[in-house]
Amino acid sequence: MTAGIELRSVGKRYGDARSPLAVDGVDLVVPKGTLTTLLGPSGCGKTTLLRLIAGLETPSAGRILIDGDDVTMLGAAERSVCMVFQSYALFPHMSVADNVAYGLTVSGVPRDEAARRARQAMEGVGLAGYGERLPSELSGGQQQRVAVARALVLEPSVMLFDEPLSNLDARLRRAMREEIRALQQRLKLTVAYVTHDQSEALAVSDQIVVMNAGQVAQAGTPRELYEQPRSEFVAGFMGEAMLFPATLGDDGVVRLGPLRLPSPPTGARPGPVKVAVRPEAWAPAEPGTAGTLPGTLTKTAYLGSQQELTVATEIGEIFVVSPDVARPWTVGEPLALRLAGVGISVVGE
Repeated sequence: MTAGIELRSVGKRYGDARSPLAVDGVDLVVPKGTLTTLLGPSGCGKTTLLRLIAGLETPSAGRILIDGDDVTMLGAAERSVCMVFQSYALFPHMSVADNVAYGLTVSGVPRDEAARRARQAMEGVGLAGYGERLPSELSGGQQQRVAVARALVLEPSVMLFDEPLSNLDARLRRAMREEIRALQQRLKLTVAYVTHDQSEALAVSDQIVVMNAGQVAQAGTPRELYEQPRSEFVAGFMGEAMLFPATLGDDGVVRLGPLRLPSPPTGARPGPVKVAVRPEAWAPAEPGTAGTLPGTLTKTAYLGSQQELTVATEIGEIFVVSPDVARPWTVGEPLALRLAGVGISVVGE
């Protein structure tokens, strides 16, 4: 698949040679027409990487290619790239239409043509008829759409989003992430998207890149990263996986307390390993059921569509999410746990 964005051994250091690398030897391909999310904790280098792609920072090492062209030494204005910032960065004194058309007018596009293209862009994000309003007269979601329209009107090869939904409430955030994803797929845009929200990354991405300390910890599809994390860091960061010490026997069976897991990673060697288990992978069972882990219910919380349980067991306290909200749960009652076939991964020692 053709690369829309390609990073080759890209590094970025602020300060002298004694300063740590903010981005350390990153190799990354964003296929053309797809959406890749850069995910990671604060300070992992994801926003720095986005600014390097945008041309707002110059790499200390490596090369950056957009649609096959080397843009490493080009400034932001010389790249066919647009960035949607966390703050939206709208001009408060200008109308919505003027905000959207701004990039065209400063580029010398005739006023009538700029206005026509701005109207098309606003229609594309559901803002037809809002052209005369000021940003202060719009909701947070509408302001976000203005920022997207202002980028789209320039017809960039690549669009970059830097935590675009962090200023929105939870309900609007969900609606807007669906709109961004639908727009990206409809227009076949090449998008790099930064967030620290795992559920947001899972919902919008073709590819997720988990970053840690300036490096790529793992890259892959949302399903691959959630179900097959290759390290403790990725397993712990993607969702609420709990890590348990276990043993991989010569027979290829992983032993986790009294439980047996016949799915070790390819190439794993017998000996100590770590098992990452998602809360939804545990299923309550009747005490004494064969092949289960006995325990005692210590905490319970009803959340409407699901029940959260904390169960004390011989391998430690286990956090469980159960869809069984009809059953009455009583703290102190004996409870056994069995493992489903998904949400379990062996990540090594």
